[in-house]
Amino acid sequence: MNKTRLLIKHEFLGTVRRKAFVIMTIAFPLIALLGIFAGQLIPRMITPTTTIEKIGYVDKIGIFTQVITENNIQIISYNTEDDAKTALINKDIKEYFIIGSDYLSTGLIQRYTLTSEIAPSATVQTVIRDFLLNNMLTGNTADVIQRAKNPLNIASTTLTTTGMVAPRQGGFSALILSYIFGILLMMAIFTSSGYLLQGLGEEKENRVMEILLSSISPKQLLAGKVLGLGAAGLVQIIVWLVSANFLMKMASATWGNVIGSLQPPPEFLILGIVYFILGYLLVAVLMAGVGSISATAREGQQMSAFFLIPVLIPIYFLALIMEHPENIVVKILTFIPITAPITVIVRLGLSEIPLWELLVSIGILILSIWGCFVLCTKLFRTYLLMYGKRPDLKEIVRSFKNA
Repeated sequence: MNKTRLLIKHEFLGTVRRKAFVIMTIAFPLIALLGIFAGQLIPRMITPTTTIEKIGYVDKIGIFTQVITENNIQIISYNTEDDAKTALINKDIKEYFIIGSDYLSTGLIQRYTLTSEIAPSATVQTVIRDFLLNNMLTGNTADVIQRAKNPLNIASTTLTTTGMVAPRQGGFSALILSYIFGILLMMAIFTSSGYLLQGLGEEKENRVMEILLSSISPKQLLAGKVLGLGAAGLVQIIVWLVSANFLMKMASATWGNVIGSLQPPPEFLILGIVYFILGYLLVAVLMAGVGSISATAREGQQMSAFFLIPVLIPIYFLALIMEHPENIVVKILTFIPITAPITVIVRLGLSEIPLWELLVSIGILILSIWGCFVLCTKLFRTYLLMYGKRPDLKEIVRSFKNA
């Protein structure tokens, strides 16, 4: 046990002193801090433009007579298409559009410009739409016209099965929070498990492994490396969470409404840490198994893709998780050990997850970690001192039976 503790301490200190680890740990808070400063300084440095852009139109119906100036765009009336075309060629206007005699039945607007483009800008489309609405709603009050321009503003409220307002309402801000936390969680897992795989490969190539195994058992070696690097990864996650809380308070002055809605509930943070620990342990043990059968560190990194790519599967199902968090596919991803951490974190930001699903997911993860630990210990015992040759699948299966 004392040897395992010494190895945990050695791996932890060795990892947190790495330049790459330190840079990765402080990079995200630093980038966020720079983003906050940029968001505060850039608007002050940019001088608002007052240039009026002119757009012409020709009305073949005869009811669009009220011109507007909106968003620095002025609508100008022309009697004929030739007049509008001449103004465009002379660059008196940037573009013009024709309101045909069949507009009320077709809604078709023919637009002419001197530049090739995929579609008009959102600002131009908004100004033309408002111009058309203003004219078609002539005679109504300003409030009616304004509501016709913005007819829909939905505010959704989630209720519990008892009819009470749910404590977690989800929404876009909750999705952003869970998505960002999921990405950081994934990067922390990959970083820590990557160090484990790299360290095993280097020690194996440099024959340091022979010295280690002469004084410590394979089980103690695996446990020490996994727990030591996991502790370093946990420190990284805690630094990110603490700095995120500090940065959100700083950013509230610039983006108060948005940042104010990004406050994570306590259970979100607790489950996030739990799933980081379990997700890391699973991936780390798998990486250790890969490292034990790989002839070189580079070969181990190539083989690790078989386990790292499945971790990303929930990202590809993000749209499904967003729209249907209770879908059977989403629940299956919650129970599969390799996809559970990211899936659960994203789901937590969108809806309540039944307690039984969380317990089953965590239970499956723990059993998977223990099973993989037992199998990887056998691989350690058999292949850790094997150099220059990678065993094939039949040999690995045979070693499991004989170990």
